Amino acid sequence: MRRRVAVTGLGVISPVGNDAGGFWDSLKSGRSGVGRITRFDASRLESRIAAEVKGFDPEPYIDKRDARKMALFSQYAVAAAVQAWRDAGLGDAPVGKASPGDGPAGGATAAAASPYRPERIATVVGNGIGGIDVLLESHRKLLESGPGRMLPMTVPLMISNEASANIAMRLGLLGPAFTAVTACASGTDAIGQALDLLRSGRCDLALAGGTEAAIAEFTLGGFLRLQALSTSYNEEPERASRPFDKDRDGFVIGEGAAILALEDWEKAKARGARIYAELAGYGASCDAYHLTAPDPEGLGGSRAIAAALEDALLAPEEVDYYNAHGTSTKINDPTETLMVKKAFGAWASSLKISSTKSMTGHCIAAAGAIEAAACVLAIAEGFVPPTINLDEPDLEAGCDLDYVPNKGVAMPLRAALSASLGFGGHNGVLAFRRPS
Repeated sequence: MRRRVAVTGLGVISPVGNDAGGFWDSLKSGRSGVGRITRFDASRLESRIAAEVKGFDPEPYIDKRDARKMALFSQYAVAAAVQAWRDAGLGDAPVGKASPGDGPAGGATAAAASPYRPERIATVVGNGIGGIDVLLESHRKLLESGPGRMLPMTVPLMISNEASANIAMRLGLLGPAFTAVTACASGTDAIGQALDLLRSGRCDLALAGGTEAAIAEFTLGGFLRLQALSTSYNEEPERASRPFDKDRDGFVIGEGAAILALEDWEKAKARGARIYAELAGYGASCDAYHLTAPDPEGLGGSRAIAAALEDALLAPEEVDYYNAHGTSTKINDPTETLMVKKAFGAWASSLKISSTKSMTGHCIAAAGAIEAAACVLAIAEGFVPPTINLDEPDLEAGCDLDYVPNKGVAMPLRAALSASLGFGGHNGVLAFRRPS
């Protein structure tokens, strides 16, 4: 008997909502989070739009003094993790400084209040670019005034593993704390690694997901050099992310974090936890083809989908919804459509497929986790969110499946897949099933 894994809590910081409820309401209504960049002066760039997180306040989740010791990507991750912890009914995770010797803010209290031993709780978070805000600020100070004026905590603030480390410190979690860095597949792979930890019996609970906060002139400049970003919709930013549409011209960079609370199924049932969905399977592969382009035959992605189905013990015909990587680039969307056709066969034409990046933009390492949360909520409510801005599918490129254009669909879902495809050929796919 293989251990089953339950999703019992969700936390989301996103361009369309800073909690799971607000995020889901936006997706259901087809609300775009894309707008003109406010984070910096983007006038020198061809692309001046992004899906920024709006109105984020770390104070409900992180002590003010602790927040100053975190880069933005860590703040997003910790906030989403505290939301997931509370949503799973694991304790209040109070904000504030603990007594001397009691560990970090709220840490000892949060862990002690849960039904699990702290050393049996894992933290696995995907990240791609780290604290680039800190890196750029310290680099500016270095050039202007020399190394003596750099931020003293430059290195520990910017490195990617600090998101998982800060979550563990915030909540007092003493189990494995890992970081997945597989570009745009990072959040998906982190959740997949957490699934394996739980199945193996190495832990009873895991907080897993992804985070990214990389909206900066440097980052957009780099993606523009790759001709990857949308440049045609600066005056109509909400229309810019248009997966599978014939007028798509690149992705829109986003940011945010999502964390899932994952538990051993039997232990979750025993404590009376609410179960949103079962995390039933995970598949991964590498194209071994190109640094930035997917294998044009879709072989690597289709292998990852097939592996997730096999791991979840699902037949293709049992899957009702596929949350696509769907970046709105010329090359991704037809290639991913081909992946789906190869993996699902004749059932591909019956699948409901949507790209929620049409609303959230592409949140890089956080994307897979944010989209996993969307799949969990889709199963829990029985609703498929739409692909907005899909006015005319690119039939000439082979984008001819049901992408749920512009309006969501209420329907019971037996199972849903979430796919992520990253630079370097990294492919990750998660399979979720309705609780039974």
